[in-house]
Amino acid sequence: MIRSFLLNAFIAIHSIVLCLWCLVLSLFDRDEKRVHFYGAVPWAKMILWVCGVKVRISGLQNVEPGVPRVYMTNHQSFFDIFALLAYIPVDFKFILKQELMKIPLFGPAMRRAGYIGIEREDPRKAVKGMKEAAQKIRGGVSVVMFPEGTRGVDGKLLPFKRGGFNLALKSGCDIVPVAISESYRIVPKGSLKINKGSFDIHIGEPISVKGYNRKNINQLMDRVREVIQCLMEEGRDPRMAEQD
Repeated sequence: MIRSFLLNAFIAIHSIVLCLWCLVLSLFDRDEKRVHFYGAVPWAKMILWVCGVKVRISGLQNVEPGVPRVYMTNHQSFFDIFALLAYIPVDFKFILKQELMKIPLFGPAMRRAGYIGIEREDPRKAVKGMKEAAQKIRGGVSVVMFPEGTRGVDGKLLPFKRGGFNLALKSGCDIVPVAISESYRIVPKGSLKINKGSFDIHIGEPISVKGYNRKNINQLMDRVREVIQCLMEEGRDPRMAEQD
């Protein structure tokens, strides 16, 4: 209990400091890359290290940093955010719920980093947010989103929502399926207890959206979900390089 209290206190203080640093960086960073690589990435790596959490990653050969893509991943723990920032070598932007953008200091820092907030309760504003995201992607920026829309409780894959797939169709970019396994054991949903341990990230091959449209979007959703499910079930590959 004391350990978790101290770790949560560290995360809070560390986040405040890094948010201030990101706001400073943003003054000299028009394309938002510095904020990502010199602000968000170090923030995430430090939290993982201090909390004693290791991430094993496979499939990095499927990542092309210079190619804009829509990375879709399942969501099991808030530690997923840290792991994705720390181990996917791409200047990507998160697509997240608008409520997070309203958090003092944290919200402004995310806006300066180029993250995109979606107002899920207001369809018109949600469409506007998706258009903004599509423009960023067509401009050469990759995005990361959670098609489940929320965190799972027991590590099982939840149903997918259409928003991210409509975005992929609008942008015309490939979807990269990403599977996170066992991170819910680090911090279960609804808990503040932080456990030591490790979890896996599996990156699948890009899936082209060519041939898909609004009429057969369900087929695209099923295909991406099936790939992520298979990657989750693969478990740890002995040949997988452990990242510290």
